[in-house]
Amino acid sequence: MIDAVTGRVRAAQDAFARISAAPLMVRAGIFVTVLAGFALAFPAEVLSGRPLGFLAVAALLPAVGPRRVWPTFAALVMVGGWLLATDGYGRPVALWRLLALAALLYLGHTLCALAALLPYDAVVDPELITRWLLRAAAVLLGTAVLGVLLLQVAGLGGESGHQWVTVLGLLVAVGIAALLGWLLRRR
Repeated sequence: MIDAVTGRVRAAQDAFARISAAPLMVRAGIFVTVLAGFALAFPAEVLSGRPLGFLAVAALLPAVGPRRVWPTFAALVMVGGWLLATDGYGRPVALWRLLALAALLYLGHTLCALAALLPYDAVVDPELITRWLLRAAAVLLGTAVLGVLLLQVAGLGGESGHQWVTVLGLLVAVGIAALLGWLLRRR
């Protein structure tokens, strides 16, 4: 029993000694991104005292376990905070806040995907991380421009315009999920 515990402690010490800077910085980026998303999503009244500690732990979980359920959990907490702020505390829906929250959600997601691929002791060329982040920035810019354009189109149709844009977006998301599922089964 003692030998097993001693062996696990030594293995943990060896693993901790082999940690390299790049994977650690990616995981720190996950923590900062998710925590910034929480700060943007939740109302200011909630961001004090004990809830802030819980949110810091919730932001740390995807950084520690990006291959597990924690990135999804953090995204759901972020969306829940936004819903709490808009419905529960009456914060108006502002376009800049919505776009920034969507950008932080995507950035946290893509950083978790990168961290899931990188072992703690990986030696990574900084160009790889730079290209990954540039690609994410291009996706965010394209999405923001398309989102603003769709909002302008929806604004032309009055109140009913928001409903058809929402339904269209839902249909596109379901269609993409079905296409991806079909492509995975085809292999």
